[in-house]
Amino acid sequence: MNNSYLIPANSKKSLLKFGAFNTVDLIIFICGIGISFLLMMFLPMNNFWVAVTAIMPGMICGFLVIPVPNYHNVRTVIMNAWNFYTTRQKYIWKGWCFNDGETDKK
Repeated sequence: MNNSYLIPANSKKSLLKFGAFNTVDLIIFICGIGISFLLMMFLPMNNFWVAVTAIMPGMICGFLVIPVPNYHNVRTVIMNAWNFYTTRQKYIWKGWCFNDGETDKK
């Protein structure tokens, strides 16, 4: 094929568990579901708000690891947004019209 290589678009999915999760994502999700199951076993489920409170850890962890387009998951989006807004942004222009701080001396 004239020394051209074809790389499949989903080549990164082979590194993920179930094609969507890395190890940290699975640990977060399993811990959230486990905490929800424990709360459902020990809290009385006769009140609606108690039931919502019991399933909330699993729902929050599920929301954090749900895949989104152009990012790995919601947790990655939140981490990138946090880093963007909390770190100092310094962009150094090195374009064609930049003179590296030197003025024209004629």
